[in-house]
Amino acid sequence: MSENILQGLSDALAGTVDRVGPSLVRVEGRPRQAATGIVWSTDGLIVTTDHVLEREDQIVIGLSDGREGPAQLVGRDPNTDLAVLKTDFGDLMPATWAAYDNVRIGELVLALGRPGATPMATIGIVSAKTDFGRRQKASGFSQGLIQTDVTMYPGFSGGALVNSQGQVLGINSSALARGISLAIPTETVRRVVEAVLSGGRVRRGYLGVSVQPVPLPPALAGRLGLNQPSGLLVMSTESDGPAEQSGIILGDILVNLGGQTITDLEDLQAVLGSNQVGSTVAGRIVRGGEMQQLSIAIGEAK
Repeated sequence: MSENILQGLSDALAGTVDRVGPSLVRVEGRPRQAATGIVWSTDGLIVTTDHVLEREDQIVIGLSDGREGPAQLVGRDPNTDLAVLKTDFGDLMPATWAAYDNVRIGELVLALGRPGATPMATIGIVSAKTDFGRRQKASGFSQGLIQTDVTMYPGFSGGALVNSQGQVLGINSSALARGISLAIPTETVRRVVEAVLSGGRVRRGYLGVSVQPVPLPPALAGRLGLNQPSGLLVMSTESDGPAEQSGIILGDILVNLGGQTITDLEDLQAVLGSNQVGSTVAGRIVRGGEMQQLSIAIGEAK
């Protein structure tokens, strides 16, 4: 009986590799080690990790059927370590993607890569869904990240983390954390692809200020009705930048933006999402020991 169970599991895993394999491509975008990409659409869109593209031209894609051809870089987002490529192949097999909410801690997963002519696979489990909150949101991850115990062999970055149904849970990356196997979930991949296709890049908000965290004395915070230990001290403003045009000056302490408490740089970055570009939001600053309200315009980072 145990042999039959083991054989069944083995056959299922091999079958999963067979199903997903045609959706994996070899990506040659750096001098030494090829990486992996995943077919996003039948008309030639490929998603991979940003860090494996050390050049922006002369990128070569290798398909599962042995064909090779050039790929153009449509756009990239270093913050999420994602990039989108376009090839002239119009008969590709897109992967089937699963939502982050469907990822279960403890479920069996395969990490698949194609840095060579044939696919490679390692097995493991989902160790955690790393909802790092502000830190992840500030970096552009719409969800968290998927942490696993799979072995990330050279060239696996840009490859697929796959569940037992052959669905892609995310894109594996070895560049997000040292010594930890992480995958970028579907929702973040989709958001970056849509942003890149619409504008060539992911838009991010911008104020044009240099800031650093500064403690708020309890007596001052209490008098101003602030329930936070710190704010962001404005060290400088860009000439004619969004902050300066909004009336922010050297020495102001930013404590709230768009209704969100600001205690450190990660709080500020979390507010400056792509949906805020071009908008004007309410801000609260401490100036000369007194609270002031400002309407703050949010520009676009270049």
